[in-house]
Amino acid sequence: MDNDYHKGQLKRWNEDKGFGFISMDNSKRDVFIHISAFKRLMSRRPMNGDVIIYQIHTDNDGKKRAVNARIEGVAEAKPKLGSKRVKQQNSRKSKRVGEYGGRKSFANTFSIILLIYLAFFVYNKVTEVDQAPDIPKARIISAPLKQRNAANYSCNGKIYCSEMTSCEEATYYQRHCPGTKMDGDGDGVPCESQWCSW
Repeated sequence: MDNDYHKGQLKRWNEDKGFGFISMDNSKRDVFIHISAFKRLMSRRPMNGDVIIYQIHTDNDGKKRAVNARIEGVAEAKPKLGSKRVKQQNSRKSKRVGEYGGRKSFANTFSIILLIYLAFFVYNKVTEVDQAPDIPKARIISAPLKQRNAANYSCNGKIYCSEMTSCEEATYYQRHCPGTKMDGDGDGVPCESQWCSW
């Protein structure tokens, strides 16, 4: 297609069939033009004698025709609501909105997944803290026992929970006497299943 714009006068325009010919000043041959060449919507239809501004397209068979045409001095018309051109414009807008909406939807989905993951992570951390052995508590409870009952007990060879008479005694033996076997799980609390089950 020739990128240059040309100017010529429309003659022999057939309104019923929607085509005609443009005479060129620098050529003996007229250029064919069809109504579809008027890409811009004009405020009126072409008429004989109109000055047409156009580009030239050469078909595969070597014939030339006018394209991208407009009528000189005639204003463009605004598309009517419901016209094909308006529908095409709306279709392009909808496509752009759809693409934007798709990206927005993806971002929303990603944000929701991220929030769920964070909530799950926090829940697991809180659960781990709740399920952790309460060793400090055992130490706090057993420390006063040690101080209070140190005078009441003495190491006399007892090493098993079955030989104890109370949690206080088991705690004393574990803290002060060697060779005791009363803390099977190693959590610092002796005889949990017999005497020191809080």
